[in-house]
Amino acid sequence: MDINITSSVQDRYAQGANQRQEELCCPVNYNAQYLKVIPAEVIERDYGCGDPSQYVKPGEVVLDLGSGGGKICFIASQVVGKEGRVIGVDMTDDMLDLARRNAPIVADAVGYSNIEFKKGNIQDLKTDMGLVDDYLKSHPVTDSASYADLKTKIQEIGAEKPMVADNTIDIIVSNCVLNLVSDQEKKQLFQEMYRVLKVGGRIAISDIVSDEISPEHLKKDQKLWSGCISGAFQESEFGELLEEVGFYGVTIDKFDDDPWQIVEGIEYRSMTVLAYKASPERELDKNQAVLYKGPWKQVSDEDGRIFPRGKRIAVSDQVFKTMTTEPYCNHIVTIEPKIAVTKDIAFACCGVTERTPRETKLGVEALTTDPNQGSCC
Repeated sequence: MDINITSSVQDRYAQGANQRQEELCCPVNYNAQYLKVIPAEVIERDYGCGDPSQYVKPGEVVLDLGSGGGKICFIASQVVGKEGRVIGVDMTDDMLDLARRNAPIVADAVGYSNIEFKKGNIQDLKTDMGLVDDYLKSHPVTDSASYADLKTKIQEIGAEKPMVADNTIDIIVSNCVLNLVSDQEKKQLFQEMYRVLKVGGRIAISDIVSDEISPEHLKKDQKLWSGCISGAFQESEFGELLEEVGFYGVTIDKFDDDPWQIVEGIEYRSMTVLAYKASPERELDKNQAVLYKGPWKQVSDEDGRIFPRGKRIAVSDQVFKTMTTEPYCNHIVTIEPKIAVTKDIAFACCGVTERTPRETKLGVEALTTDPNQGSCC
């Protein structure tokens, strides 16, 4: 990450941990019932542009990227309950101190402790920087040899004691932080998010986006970068990058009508994006079909499959299972075969292939119902 950007962001948010910075905030309405147990200093020094905590469900393992003073973590803790778990990751010591000293207060109020705050870069979820700090206390870097030892130790920490392990998180949330990562590391950030999510896991990211691409002279302005402006994703870039690393079902769930800031005519506004981690299962044919309900004449998914409105389209078992869940289930009718297919038959369809009703009714006796048996359905 650009060292100037890194120091600028950490300095800005270290100040924000000790004194409220109004210019870092977008107006956000949170569920008041969850704010009652959160200390005032956490609420006063919260900097966000949305409420990704509203997408969290009971019992889940939640990862908050750029957890700051811990507000979203403290809300999520109450939603997931004592059966769930919350991990907050931040790189600013002052913010971590703010969150950690208030965690016992929240735990006492709710009756359980299920939050852990870790020091690390959100684009590198393997390296626990708290462990790196511990190592440096007894192994200070004084020359090139000790620097080489440090690099080796960092690799060992990532491999042997990853801060967040593969396939362990149900939902990743983040509130106005991803834009602070350098452009060169944004793809790595999304790859790390994908790595730590369980199959079927999801993200709920509230962040600042721009309607135009920010020009280079704005990107070089450290104050604008640390102020969540010049590092913002361009609107379409956010979803395209998520798809590129493997996410599906990318959905813009909130898009503010009014911009938060305007710089040189470029509008910067809050947007909340949802996306899901796909399954690596082999695609099998189980005689299933899906029917797109509309309102569009047809739609396509991330893999280029076309779903015309009102037609039964053949899909693999993997795609069928995906279509029964969010965000597709409200737009799709899923049609199971009358007799389940138990053999492992590779799904071989290419393009758009309609599945006739006879296929899904294969093996079932062709009955005739009596229209005079009673009233209509």
